[in-house]
This record gives sequence, C-alpha cells and structure tokens, in this order.
Amino acid sequence: MVIARRAGVSRSLRAAGIGLLAALTVAMAGAPAMAVSGVLSRADAYARADALTTLGRKMFFDPSLSASHALACASCHAPSAGFSPADAAPIRLGGPHLDQPGVRAVPSLTYIEVTPAFTEHEFDGEEEGDPSVDNGPTGGLDWDGRADRGRDQARFPLLAPNEMANASPAAVVASVRAAPYAGEVRALSGGGDDAALFRTVVAALEAFEQDPATFYPYTSKFDAYLAGKATLSDAEARGLKLFEDENKGNCASCHRSQVDATGTPPQFTDYGMIALGLPRNRAIPANKDPNYYDLGLCGPYRTDFAGEADYCGLFKTPSLRNVARRKTFFHNGAFTSLRDAVAFYVYRDVQPERFYPRRADGSVAIYDDLPERYRQNLNQDPPFGGKPGDRPALTEAEIDDVVAFLKTLDDGYQPPHAGGSSSR
Repeated sequence: MVIARRAGVSRSLRAAGIGLLAALTVAMAGAPAMAVSGVLSRADAYARADALTTLGRKMFFDPSLSASHALACASCHAPSAGFSPADAAPIRLGGPHLDQPGVRAVPSLTYIEVTPAFTEHEFDGEEEGDPSVDNGPTGGLDWDGRADRGRDQARFPLLAPNEMANASPAAVVASVRAAPYAGEVRALSGGGDDAALFRTVVAALEAFEQDPATFYPYTSKFDAYLAGKATLSDAEARGLKLFEDENKGNCASCHRSQVDATGTPPQFTDYGMIALGLPRNRAIPANKDPNYYDLGLCGPYRTDFAGEADYCGLFKTPSLRNVARRKTFFHNGAFTSLRDAVAFYVYRDVQPERFYPRRADGSVAIYDDLPERYRQNLNQDPPFGGKPGDRPALTEAEIDDVVAFLKTLDDGYQPPHAGGSSSR
C-alpha cells in the first residue's frame, strides 16, 4: 500500500500566503502597475489578491467561458454539494453541444488548498522513526495528480474537448473580452496581450478556489468538536474510533484525522495514490469498449508514467471533508451512496459478489476494472484482505457508525441552542 504522510501548513500561513502568492505571480506575468522595482508592497499584494478572488468568483459561475455558453465551472462543482456535482450521474456532458461525455467523476474543490506538488517519491517517514521511507507517488491535483497549481488545473476544463471545449486560450480570451468583467481582467493583466489575459483568467480562478470562507471554512461538527464546542453522539464517537483503529476501519491510514504539530485541523487525506480495485462502472460510455481502462497515474490523461506497471490503477486519495454531500464516490462514480462506499472497503474481498458481475460460468469477475497484470498494486490493508467467506472487518452496525462519523465532516454545522438536543 502506498501511504504518504504530509505535515500540514498552519491556517495563518494559508490565509496570509496563498492569495498573496497568486497576486505576486500575476504581477510578474505582466501587471506591474502597483510594483516598486518589480516587487509589490504587502498592502498592494493583498489588494490584488482580493481583486483576483472577486474576478475569479464571477468567472466560476459564468457559462459564457465555455464553447457551448451553457457550462460554467459551477455546473460541475456545485456549492450545495461541496463543490462537487449536484446529481448522481457518474460523469458530465461537455463539448460545444453538451454531448461529449467525460470519463471520470468530478472531484470536489474543497480543502485542496494545501495539496503538495506531485512527487514520484515522497520521503516523510519521521513518525515511524525512519525518514528514509519512500511513500511513493504523492500530491498534485485531479485524480491523477497531473496539475501542481490551481491555475494549471483550471486550464484542463477550459480547454478539454469534453468539458468547456474552448479550442485555444485565445478562444477563452475572446469570451472574456465580451464579458461584463473584461475591464477587470485587462486591469489585472496590465492591459497585456492574449497570453497575459489568459494567465490572469486562470490565476483568478485559482485565487477564488483558495478563498477560505468558501472552500475551506473548517465549520464542520468535527471542527467544533476539536475546539471543545461540540460533543459527538455515541454513534459518531464509535465511528471515529473505528475510523482510526488500524485493525478495523483503518481509514486514517490514508485519510489523516489528527491535528498536526502546527495546530492545523486534519485534511482527511495523506495526498497519496492508491489502487482500490473498484467495480467497473458501465454507465460511463468509455467503458463500453472492453479494451478501455482508466489506469489513473499511468493514463489516459497522464502520459509521463505510461508503461509504469507499478503505478497503474493508482488514484489520488481525496479529502473526506464534505464527503456526505457528494452524490457519487470514487474516481469512476461507482457508488452513489456513502454507506455503500464504506461497505465496499469492508466486503470487497470477503463478499465480492456484492459488487462485481458474474461470468457465464457463475464465478465472480472480481476487480473487473483493472487488468489482471496490475492487480499486484491493489491495497490489501484492513479492512481489505481475506478471501470469500471470511469474516468482514466491520459489522453492519459498525459501518453505520463510521458513516455517522463521516457526516460530522460536512461544513456548516450549527451548534444546538442551550437546552436543545445535539445536531449535526
């Protein structure tokens, strides 16, 4: 199993630094009006960061930035669903006529602000007393970690033929020139050429997606519990214990649940890559081709690890914050129920018939979305492992308790009034 461990970045550093970094980068890209000798003052940097965030918010909800003029970033990343899709369809339709299907479920955009840059070899084993431990591929954005920065990630949907489907950065800029906020883009880019305007567009989207109040507010019941302002119910407390028990749920081995040494609340991910052996989702049109496989880190979107057999089938471990707001789960949207997603971990190996189809001879086609030659990459740590008929690591009641705990990770918790009953 690939387990990457990443020390957190303090909230004060995030709040003070990320918008500033975006502002400085855009300034260096061609907006030196507020700079002195090419360096922005702190006040000017914050002003530019605020302006970028405001601009990015407008763009995020603007469908005119797509070739169809009907698809905005928010069409796939709905605020009401934790900035993931608002329905249970496994993939979205894009393209100039909204008839081109995607191949992966859309990930959430919340709590990605401190995602480290992708590295093929993550050395961070100090907690185990051996800092030389190679935890393998770690970090990056998207399901395969192919983008290191928010602005790099923003380019993909803007230009992907099955998403917003702009033919080129110049096509994006043409739409921006006709938008009500065109003057803001020109001002922030220093009135530059198309390349400078496009850099401003993606930097603005990056800045908005790092807005703390919107994308990482830390307002869940679990955050209130960590602050001593809420009490977990009996089921939630049992679920947390199971979540962290390495012999039971063992969820925290990849979805880190402890406050780090800087006091940063847990992100509920270690940013690592893992192969789960999910059932093939036949609702994804690409999967109608029996020779097509989404292999994550080694393709189809990434090509730098094509042919690297040890990486095939590995996908990013997402944060579990706001997970109960999702309508689909995992990179292929194989499950549309949070409880079913948890149960998959428990029963994958001991009751595979729950998830995988049967062959003509009645045998179960286990791990049917991963070619057999890559199955040595599958995670086998608890609650995985065992063979058909073995006792599962969790009971049905314990699965319910884990789900109860996961629901405490949704933002927007309102503490009960004095004398009232506890609520999520």
